[in-house]
Amino acid sequence: MKLFTPLYERAMRWAQHRRAPTYLGALSFAEAVIFPVPPEVMLAPMTLAQPRRGMWFASISLFWSMLGALLGYAIGYFAIDLAMPLIQRLGYLDEFASVKQSASDNGFWFLLIGGFTPIPFKLLTLASGAVQMPLLPFLAGAIIGRGKRVYLVAGLIMLGGERAEKALHRYIEPVGWIALALLVALIVALRYWPA
Repeated sequence: MKLFTPLYERAMRWAQHRRAPTYLGALSFAEAVIFPVPPEVMLAPMTLAQPRRGMWFASISLFWSMLGALLGYAIGYFAIDLAMPLIQRLGYLDEFASVKQSASDNGFWFLLIGGFTPIPFKLLTLASGAVQMPLLPFLAGAIIGRGKRVYLVAGLIMLGGERAEKALHRYIEPVGWIALALLVALIVALRYWPA
């Protein structure tokens, strides 16, 4: 049964849509505030579909992520008590407390490193506002932390180019099933790992 090949082909068609950059911007903005899907799910196929525009797509993603980060920071700064029920409902309450402590202790460095951790970007932005981190170090850490991630994704895909796209298309089924198995294993490990 082929599950991932049709999804991959659909993602590649969407990546070539004339409004794809708008959708990438909207996804990047929303992910920095509350949405659980990282922008790389659009950035990667868009860069595969149009490798010469990969850095432009990464720039779009970074710009809108930073606007979303500012909104997340403002929510954390001015209205964290209103956001806490949603954070709890999404299952991020314990993680948020830990992120908030790290943001309080080493905010700039935490944001700088946070771009490569599995911690959702929205938790970083909300926590930074909640601990009232100074705005300039917040912006600097967020731009560098998020920027290195989106530019690295676009750059690696551009380096692989058409060969990478053909290889991915050829092996998308095993890659998809392996990624799904790893995701399930990660969820189970996080759920049942002793504290």
